[in-house]
Amino acid sequence: MSAACSTGDDETLTTGADGLIARFGFGSDGFASGDNPLWNWSNYSLADVRARRAIEAVETIPAVVRAALLAPDQALYLDYDDGWLHGVIADMHHRHYNESQETGHFHFAFNDTDMVSARRHPLQSVDDVRHLIVQRKKAIHGPAELLELIMRHSLERLSRELLGIGGQLDAIEDRVVADKWREEQARLNAARRRLVFIHRHVAAIASLFRQVRHLQYDDLPEPVADMVDRLASRSEALLADSEQIHSRARLLQDELMAKLSAESNRLLYVLSVLTAMLLPTTIVSGLFGMNVGGVPFSQDPSGFWAISALAVGLAAAVLLFVRRLSGKG
Repeated sequence: MSAACSTGDDETLTTGADGLIARFGFGSDGFASGDNPLWNWSNYSLADVRARRAIEAVETIPAVVRAALLAPDQALYLDYDDGWLHGVIADMHHRHYNESQETGHFHFAFNDTDMVSARRHPLQSVDDVRHLIVQRKKAIHGPAELLELIMRHSLERLSRELLGIGGQLDAIEDRVVADKWREEQARLNAARRRLVFIHRHVAAIASLFRQVRHLQYDDLPEPVADMVDRLASRSEALLADSEQIHSRARLLQDELMAKLSAESNRLLYVLSVLTAMLLPTTIVSGLFGMNVGGVPFSQDPSGFWAISALAVGLAAAVLLFVRRLSGKG
């Protein structure tokens, strides 16, 4: 089946009899067409056992590549064997499928004329590109260009998220500088959690394309090599942006911790001063409150006021002494 077809829409995509989600044949103009396609893209659902059987039956795909397409979702990788670039890359789950913005795995393999891909869960960037194809908004002239388009959509989404987190850090920093930081710890923690997730995602992608560029670049066809170069450069630039924002978040965290520590020290100082002030009055009240004979002022009508004045005087003396010590420190 070489004609362009899609069996569903968005996150509700259904599968065909062979577990196929969508299949497109691309003409010389780069758009999906049913007439004499120059290359094809078949996308399967690994959640459907029929898709596994269909991929296993494609004899034009080398056995090692078929095994990679059907492998469990584990580590990401990128490799080149027998004229096929194949691998597993991460992409965000479809926004209608999972609100927690988790990542899924996109299995793919392609040569000059065919691209076969598979996934277990709907993926956002893959579906975005599918929409571009269906709506004829983007001409795609080969499988390498298709993979690059999917990866660019994924990286641009992460880039937008980094910009959003950068804006959040700016707002938090403004409030910290204005000494209105007491409610910013929760916001900063949430931003850092998301930032750590994005940083790991971008670092994994950058590492994949960096390794292929360093180890297998000479074996790649020119269009694939150019694609690897561009994606490696883009992912490394995004990784640098992520590291910069990550450093800002850590600095803000350190500043918040320093302010919290300073406030704790100030409260401890006040508590220590109060304790020191009340200690003499506690001793005086304890001594003069003993129920024994011979207690001074016990029969004096003004004894209470005299002892109170003594206690207050001692407390004031202790306060002056502590303040003098603090001034010297």
